[in-house]
Amino acid sequence: MTLRTRTRLCITLILLGLANFIGYATAYALIKGDAANGRVENGRYFVRGHFIHGPDGREREVSRSVWIYSYAHSITIWPTVACILLSMLALSRPLIVAAYSDGAIRGGLLVGIIGGVIVVVTGGLTLFFVVDFVRHLTRYG
Repeated sequence: MTLRTRTRLCITLILLGLANFIGYATAYALIKGDAANGRVENGRYFVRGHFIHGPDGREREVSRSVWIYSYAHSITIWPTVACILLSMLALSRPLIVAAYSDGAIRGGLLVGIIGGVIVVVTGGLTLFFVVDFVRHLTRYG
């Protein structure tokens, strides 16, 4: 892959990630919260909006389909964060390698470590939310 192609790919991934985040924030504002912070009880679905109503948040009942959409979109935030951060890391890699060419840790290794941390943390959070989502769906139908 040429440098130009890689750069365009990284910028495209960053822009797509930004679009997903804006979509999530817009949906969060419209439905006054998200399902990941909400709950399901007796066949009723609630979203909770911490950042709209204050630290304690406020619950709002929504339809099952809105709750499912909200939770699924919440899950996509973690892979989106990973995509954006890894793209930015790939774009900055030459600068990191050059800046850490003569120290105790080499730039390539540092980039690898940072990339690994990004993948492990965002992968773990994605898995946590997917398992919680499936648990809610199987328990409450």
